[in-house]
Amino acid sequence: MNVLLDHFSEFRDGFIGTVSITAVSTAIALVLGVVIAGFRVSPVPPLRWFGTAWVTLLRNTPLTLLFLVTTFVVPEILFPGMSAFVLGSLALGFYTSSFICEAVRSGINTVPLGQAEAARSLGMTFSQTLRLIVLPQATRTVLPPLSSILIALTKNSAIAGAFSVTELFGWQKLMSEDGYDILPIFVWVSLAYLVVTFSISGVFRILERRLEVAR
Repeated sequence: MNVLLDHFSEFRDGFIGTVSITAVSTAIALVLGVVIAGFRVSPVPPLRWFGTAWVTLLRNTPLTLLFLVTTFVVPEILFPGMSAFVLGSLALGFYTSSFICEAVRSGINTVPLGQAEAARSLGMTFSQTLRLIVLPQATRTVLPPLSSILIALTKNSAIAGAFSVTELFGWQKLMSEDGYDILPIFVWVSLAYLVVTFSISGVFRILERRLEVAR
């Protein structure tokens, strides 16, 4: 218990850092994932090619390598002086967006084709059909895999600690270097991650129940 009480402020900062990078990366991943999924089912070939390239490249790139490129290459070429938190959030958000894209695309494919054809017969554009007809129906199917993806994102955020981002991994490293027993350190870090992941699961369970009632 002393390892937590003696360094509670550092633990608190690490926990807040983990929650912050998880929240920001989730927002980035959700927006990009839905947009890229729309590209992948678009009738415009260049958009489909871009969506396919995005998913193929990011899903097959190790996350640590993506962090390395984002942290050391991007600031040199595009955005000098950008904070480690922003760069880490972008790396984690971009990486996760490829998985969200595929989950959303799978949900879109479960919607009967006749729904889109009926919308087009009413004069609706592709974007209107996707936004108003297809995505609302695909949401029920997409929620369970999205929950798993965002829980994986939370755990992947630990990599950011190796790239100067304040989060729980950084606190664990600090305590280990100070000579504290590794077992209680990992117990507290694991409990903190469980709080975040259980919160995500709880939110998605509530959403699933509400959508079941609306069905």
